[in-house]
Amino acid sequence: MPASNGFSLGRRLRAGETVFTAWCGLASPIVAEVTAREGFSAVTIDQQHGLWDTAATVAAIGAIRLAGAASIVRIPLNDFATVSRALDFGAEGIIAPMINTVADAKAFVAAAKYPPLGERSWGPHRATMLAGIPDQKDYLREANNLTVTLAMIETKTALANVDAIAATPGIDMLFIGPSDLSIGLTDGAVLDPHSREVEAANDKIVAAAKKAGKFAGLYCATAERAVACAKRGFQFLAVGSDLGFLRAGISPQVKTLKG
Repeated sequence: MPASNGFSLGRRLRAGETVFTAWCGLASPIVAEVTAREGFSAVTIDQQHGLWDTAATVAAIGAIRLAGAASIVRIPLNDFATVSRALDFGAEGIIAPMINTVADAKAFVAAAKYPPLGERSWGPHRATMLAGIPDQKDYLREANNLTVTLAMIETKTALANVDAIAATPGIDMLFIGPSDLSIGLTDGAVLDPHSREVEAANDKIVAAAKKAGKFAGLYCATAERAVACAKRGFQFLAVGSDLGFLRAGISPQVKTLKG
């Protein structure tokens, strides 16, 4: 089986599909699996602000794969050692926070891509098993195209460098953290992911991605926001969170019980 049949995220994006991903921070592989089985074609495991440890991440990646979806891991800040490990576990994409400069982007690529783009070392045994790739030479040949690097743009510095970051070989997508971007653009004065300043920055980032032939992604609090932003050029959109989904399901039941 060629690698392109075993991985879906990069293939879907390059085919022009809009990919919606669930967002999971609760460190529950079963919850991650359920969100995939309910229809999300991708599920993001948030190690930066979520509760995930290595064991739970490994289990979740396998569960997401068995549910027919692609797994993405957001690594902790500057933890580039986790990049290649998550890819070896079978993740199809890596979100790296606070990619503010070309140097940051190059360090990310070095960990995520094999030569000649990067310096990723060899060991994707779990990844090839989950993808059903019997010949690991197929994985090596196609991994740089099929594993997706998502550089987070969420500061003034990143916005100033966005064209150069987008043009960095091996960076596949610019992914916006709108809450952090709102804080950064106002020097900590405002938390508003939908402010006029953030919306203007969003357009600038989409334009930079398009100019460089890369993808643009965005975190959205609601499905309605994600659908609207897909029409603005974003091809990868995170929707809500597992905790938010859980609370939304519980709240009306409790209200009914309390009369």
